[in-house]
Amino acid sequence: MHVTRFISVVAILVIISAVARAQQAPSDEKPTVKHVPITHTPSNSGKQMYESYCAVCHGKDAKGNGPAASAMKTQPTDLTQLAKNSGGKYPSAHVAAVIKGQAVTPSHGSQDMPIWGPLFSSISQGREGQVQQRITNLVTYIEQVQAK
Repeated sequence: MHVTRFISVVAILVIISAVARAQQAPSDEKPTVKHVPITHTPSNSGKQMYESYCAVCHGKDAKGNGPAASAMKTQPTDLTQLAKNSGGKYPSAHVAAVIKGQAVTPSHGSQDMPIWGPLFSSISQGREGQVQQRITNLVTYIEQVQAK
């Protein structure tokens, strides 16, 4: 009786140990980007919009290291280097064009990265002034995070 009980306890511990190890084993699957519906964020705060819409890929620090970056086919751009990479002048018109979907970039507009202009239009119920305010405030915020 004691031997049967001992074997049963050992068997249960082995099973629990195996399950625990299996849960901790690294997965060979590549992370994927989870697509979710856009949420409404106030149009008057570029920082709040950045944190809601951009930081997941570009990172809170805008260096291209957000939590979804490892799942992207193309590494997100380090947004803090835009001015440096443009001869020291922040390319605000280009940034606005990328956000609107009027400029081609490796990720924006692919299945990985949305084109924000139409999405902003949908949450602004087509009010073009509010869409433009969103884009302008987001462009201005990204300008503020440029490396000095």
